[in-house]
Amino acid sequence: MALLRTRWSAGPVRATGPVLVSVTHFTCAHPPDLPRAFHAGMVLRRSWPDLEGAVGLWLWTDLRRRRCGSVSVWTGEDALRGFVAWPPHVAIMRRFRRRGTIRADTWWSDAFEPAGTWARAERVLAQAGAGAASQIIDASR
Repeated sequence: MALLRTRWSAGPVRATGPVLVSVTHFTCAHPPDLPRAFHAGMVLRRSWPDLEGAVGLWLWTDLRRRRCGSVSVWTGEDALRGFVAWPPHVAIMRRFRRRGTIRADTWWSDAFEPAGTWARAERVLAQAGAGAASQIIDASR
């Protein structure tokens, strides 16, 4: 799997305890949508330093498989839910929801360790790329 990723974008929170990791993956139905979806993620990324409960994130893309997404780290479920309901995020999800398949996986970690978090995210994404079941997220609500 040939993933390209951004550098780490720190949020306003420094993790000192357990964190919630969210891995999202969007598979585009049509190749021209991939750069548009990735750009939308880059626009959201600019706000990361100000998002309540955000520890940080990486954005990633897999050009061959027309996939892109994020690996984000949060202080907890309330912070992640707040982001999912954030109007700029909802607008992007609505724009792309019929242009491909959106999936997400989450897990708790006792502490944030960047290399270990990324390694686990890569395993999750490899399984998703091979057709393993993940939770399908409907952000249209």
